[in-house]
Amino acid sequence: MAATDPLVSQLSLVSLNHPPPKLSSIKALAELPGLFSIPSTYTFPTDPDDQAFSDTKESIPTIDFSLLTSTIPDERSKVIQELGKACQDWGFFMVTNHGVPESLMKATIEACRGFFELTDEEKQEFKGNHVLDPIRCGTSFNVSVDKVLFWRDFLKLFTHPEFHSPNKPAAFSEIASEYSKRVRQVAREILRGISESLGLEEDYIDKALNLENGLQVLVANLYPRCPQPALAMGMPPHSDHGLLTLLIQNEIGGLHVQHKGEWIKVDPTPNSFLANIGDHIEILSNGKYKSVLHRAVVNNKVTRISIAVPHGPAMDAVVSPASMLLDDESNPPAYKAMKYKEYLELQQSSKLEWKSCLERMKNTRV
Repeated sequence: MAATDPLVSQLSLVSLNHPPPKLSSIKALAELPGLFSIPSTYTFPTDPDDQAFSDTKESIPTIDFSLLTSTIPDERSKVIQELGKACQDWGFFMVTNHGVPESLMKATIEACRGFFELTDEEKQEFKGNHVLDPIRCGTSFNVSVDKVLFWRDFLKLFTHPEFHSPNKPAAFSEIASEYSKRVRQVAREILRGISESLGLEEDYIDKALNLENGLQVLVANLYPRCPQPALAMGMPPHSDHGLLTLLIQNEIGGLHVQHKGEWIKVDPTPNSFLANIGDHIEILSNGKYKSVLHRAVVNNKVTRISIAVPHGPAMDAVVSPASMLLDDESNPPAYKAMKYKEYLELQQSSKLEWKSCLERMKNTRV
């Protein structure tokens, strides 16, 4: 029996005499005339314990990137300490004065918007068949395992060590290439700072995980307006694979970060990156720095676009706790060693659920 397309099953919106056309994107579904409710396949069960928002006056830390590259030792030393505290206390931080032109950041958002504006037929050319295909677009996260679908369309591109891009719309590839190069420079400098903040050599992470051939992925997310935003989810609580993700978004909020067991709303800040450490920094630091849960919610007024760029080790790099941070008695290895490619395949082919993939990496005897 043929599987029902999840985007058209149980639609409660158009006349029964005029069934909806076959759809392959949330954008197409959201633009259907007369859409006042969402299909049950997009309805997330509510968890009262997971709805609490913090009224804390704390704000996500800000790291001045220009000080990371400062030739004044005291300035750099101070920001390294701030970076370490941000990684340990939050796992998220804003990055300012990073040197990436604001015009390029805006152009990248608009280029991605242009891709999502292509017809569904045009986008299907780049659908991809495997989670590690270098160009892949689709909806939700992994429709083959998602029990409830996410109100999200995506485009994922491997942009390093080899650059891959769709050939449409016009100028997309050129903009994405330049943006990826500039963002990668920022990420590698931050990772040098993180390495130093852990008490390791500045270039330890770079060399140990072969960042010269490290994986960089550009992930564009489209979250269209949703008629019942309280019932749907753009992306559920999850942590990121890799070492460091740098994110930009249009002027629409929707990102929540978990801090001290409660959710913090993160408002977009112009001309800055939102950075978060990934699962493999948690592994490498033996849990001193932890990847942090975050989620994307939707709204009923406007479309949100975000562009996340995770940076990881080389695909064949084996990631394990740094030996210099370990002690057999007081700080034994809390995580198993695993090749980055294998971890990536496991996470991308599984249900996106909290930190379930990372949990499998923990040594049970610790």
